[in-house]
Amino acid sequence: MATNPLQFMQQVRSEAAKIHWPNRKEVTTTTIMVFIMAALTSVFFFLVDMVIRFGLTTILENVG
Repeated sequence: MATNPLQFMQQVRSEAAKIHWPNRKEVTTTTIMVFIMAALTSVFFFLVDMVIRFGLTTILENVG
């Protein structure tokens, strides 16, 4: 079923009116959460990397 351009624009405006735009507090809160999660993830992978490095170094020193 084809719609004419006028109906299409009315539908677009109707759908755009349903969009929930976040307020300043919501944007600030989610931005802070993203930075916290990024920091925790980087610390986690740093620690995993250190454990793997220690294990491989220990194995290679004992083999060689």
